[in-house]
Amino acid sequence: MAMGGAQFHADEGVVACKVAGDGHQNRRDVGKMEHGCEHYRRRCKIVAPCCNQVFSCRHCHDEATALGDRHNISRQDVAKVICVLCDTKQPVSQVCISCGVNMGEYFCDICKFYDDETVKGQYHCHACGICRVGGRDNYFHCAKCGSCYAVSLRDNHQCVEDSMRQNCPICYEYLFDSLKGTRVLDCGHTMHMDCFAEMVDHNKYTCPICSKTALDMTLHWDMLDREIEATLMPQVYRYKVWVLCNDCNQVSKVGFHVIGHKCGHCSSYNTRSTSRPADSSGSSSPLMTDSSENNNL
Repeated sequence: MAMGGAQFHADEGVVACKVAGDGHQNRRDVGKMEHGCEHYRRRCKIVAPCCNQVFSCRHCHDEATALGDRHNISRQDVAKVICVLCDTKQPVSQVCISCGVNMGEYFCDICKFYDDETVKGQYHCHACGICRVGGRDNYFHCAKCGSCYAVSLRDNHQCVEDSMRQNCPICYEYLFDSLKGTRVLDCGHTMHMDCFAEMVDHNKYTCPICSKTALDMTLHWDMLDREIEATLMPQVYRYKVWVLCNDCNQVSKVGFHVIGHKCGHCSSYNTRSTSRPADSSGSSSPLMTDSSENNNL
């Protein structure tokens, strides 16, 4: 896209107006926030090193090739860009070698990344190897989880090795470099915030990966306590069953009830039926109830 390339020739009045006073700085800012795509505001396009086609950004490339010869761009491999103001093809750099504009107010020469919308707080994380948003002071890199987390989670989350280098368990999009916000569950597993909200809307309150409770269920557990107390089981159903708690991983022997089985250790109702633990002789009893029964939320 060659928009207003001629405006940068010195013999035109437009440039005389643009560069009046602090002309160098004004020229750098020409076209800022006026160009780009749905993903980024920038004043250049990239030449895909894999197919030599021109796209606004790597996401536009990946979306365009998704239905055909599907392949993704490695951001670090981008070597050529095209200024959208003067249409000059050139090596990757922040300032156009022809018209002198900043092709991105934020520029990373490692990721070959440009963005005019600096309110996002972009920064490059050397441990992650990519650029992230949100402000460097607001995030820290967790070496075990393999990603940047909000500082509020420093020493305040359950580490799961490479938890962000996985697919979202709901939509299966790769989380590490996703543009969508991510939620870290209490168990340490991760998923998109939007996917988590949709999961809760469908009355699913446990981690899809490990089945641990994903929300504070104290009020709900109290409600189940009252319902069970008010609902007397017939004599024929007054027997004990063994349950495994998905939250604390402990086994309890509790009274059977159709409403739910409360863990005898942590008081969670996020339990499932199991067999009796092996006794001191190493033997174990047969299943007291159907082992496929699951009282997950």
